[in-house]
Amino acid sequence: MSPLNKQQLERIRDERTAQIKQAALQIFARHGFARTKTSMIAAAAGISEGLIFRYFQSKDALYTMIVHELLEDAASEIDDSRQLPGTPYEQIKALTQNMLDDNNKYAFMLILKARKTDEVPAEVKQILEEYSPNTMINQLMPIFVQGQEIGEFSAGDPRQLLCWYISVINSLILQEQGEEEYGFPDVDVMMRMLTK
Repeated sequence: MSPLNKQQLERIRDERTAQIKQAALQIFARHGFARTKTSMIAAAAGISEGLIFRYFQSKDALYTMIVHELLEDAASEIDDSRQLPGTPYEQIKALTQNMLDDNNKYAFMLILKARKTDEVPAEVKQILEEYSPNTMINQLMPIFVQGQEIGEFSAGDPRQLLCWYISVINSLILQEQGEEEYGFPDVDVMMRMLTK
């Protein structure tokens, strides 16, 4: 058996890193940073605990990387939502669908829990300040105001309406209702909060 070449080794490293981060995302989201142990992440990833430390310096480093990547992705997605085809209603509906999607709920849950505790690494606190919830609202405001102007959304203070809307979505995600008997509400039900 010939030794692996550099490309094969890099591919294996990338795959293993992604596997660990995906498992860590779900465990951190469910248990929070302080209550998560690397043994829990290893069990979820189906690897030995020591293998985590071949790819990440520490639990703090792993958590910090995940938070940073999630917030960068979220900011990029909100930016991209302004370029989506369709009306402002359709753009915010697509963003809402993405937030409530089963594939994304752990990402939102992790960030929401990180914002509610002081028991996170100092670097994570700095990252969270950089990507404040107001940033998301500010990015959505032009879309929402345009929707109000053409009669798709209810009249009223756009910042207040968006804050309430995002708060309801965040509450649903934190309560993990997607796993209970009723699951998440349909996106159309959620969108009724913003319409006349």
